[in-house]
Amino acid sequence: MKKKLVSVLLTAAMSATLLAGCGETAAETVADTATDVAQTATDVAETAQEVVDEAAEEITDYGSGDIKIWVADNVVDFTNEQIKVFQDAHPEFSGYTFTVEAVGEGDAAGNMITDVEAGADIYAFAQDQIARLVTAGALEVVEDSNAEVVKAENDAGAVGAATVGGTLYAYPITSDNGYFLYYDKSVVTDPSTLEGIIADCEAAGKNFYFEINSGWYQTAFFFGAGAELTYETDDAGNFTKCNSTYASDAGVIALKKIAEIASSKSFQNGSAISNATNCAAIVDGTWDAQAAKDMFGDNYACAKLPTFQGADGKTYQMSGFGGFKLLGVKPQEDDGKLAVCDALAAFLSSEEVQLARYNAVGWGPSNIKAQQSDAVKADEALSALAEQLQYTIPQGQYPGDYWSLATSLGDSIISGEIKADASDDDFMKALTDFQTTCEGYAQ
Repeated sequence: MKKKLVSVLLTAAMSATLLAGCGETAAETVADTATDVAQTATDVAETAQEVVDEAAEEITDYGSGDIKIWVADNVVDFTNEQIKVFQDAHPEFSGYTFTVEAVGEGDAAGNMITDVEAGADIYAFAQDQIARLVTAGALEVVEDSNAEVVKAENDAGAVGAATVGGTLYAYPITSDNGYFLYYDKSVVTDPSTLEGIIADCEAAGKNFYFEINSGWYQTAFFFGAGAELTYETDDAGNFTKCNSTYASDAGVIALKKIAEIASSKSFQNGSAISNATNCAAIVDGTWDAQAAKDMFGDNYACAKLPTFQGADGKTYQMSGFGGFKLLGVKPQEDDGKLAVCDALAAFLSSEEVQLARYNAVGWGPSNIKAQQSDAVKADEALSALAEQLQYTIPQGQYPGDYWSLATSLGDSIISGEIKADASDDDFMKALTDFQTTCEGYAQ
């Protein structure tokens, strides 16, 4: 405002000087201009003072009200404890009551989209839902100064996941939503190759679990073989383009391998340790680390995903998605309440709280400094995931129909509709149909 005021006064003064240079015939005009300048200066000064007064009020008076927060059930107590720390550090926010409710990341987005007004003021959600939330008007753009901190302190994948159309819409809180290999080291002698893992499982009469009818897990093969499937969105979160090369030699190599794996007597479709029986190896995520420890006992081990040999004789490293949990703030009509929500979201996603959350419930942080802590680096599951994330791509936004379509593709293998000994033409036809449908979702 000071710069604006000076600019106005300088402009007016320059105008008066130019008019004065025109001679005595312009005296009356100069006098009128001087009067206008004086009035303009008075008006600007009054406006400037109003802005200063308003700013002062914003800083000292945030109002009062209720702020509702949605988080997963297993972090409700933790979040309440952290909010108490936040309140103690910010007595200026004492007019607000904070209520934490158990709503998981998988349900939060659907609930918010159904009724934004009745939804939470701050909520955790899975990154693949961000496009829908932006389109529904359920996410406030991250405040500029907070956005600078988020971008500087979190890993690139997490920042990318929180961004739509170049705009940051959420606060990253984890970089642990990926998958890797849990295995029984008394059965699997070498976890580095998929063929070796399956051979060991077959020899021991044990099961190998992989969820081939999931659009999330399938990408481990397709991306690993070099195929691509991503979507582009506009600033409103609408899908504008599908970039896919599934209908290619790389896609055929991937789908053939999936069919080959499914034909093994050790194969079981699935990714949840709680549903696994007679298991010696399973591709799963960090959320099942304790269940894996309980199942494998002293033989518990973790590793990045293995390589696999394609039908072309070449070796490919399994890839896939890297995923993240994000914290969103709902748009608010009250600027004071919005400022409090922004401050709390920034706090709950900070280095200190991310590390405390890891210590409390084992969630892997997205904050770069927190990732380098001794405790995080010593975690076997997170270490395996960190190694695997080197070979993955950050999961972007995908249409809801994509996931159903990918399930159908996997089901066609499980049912035997697509067999391991099918011709390359048959594999290519299935992939061409798949790709064409995927492209249609962005039109």
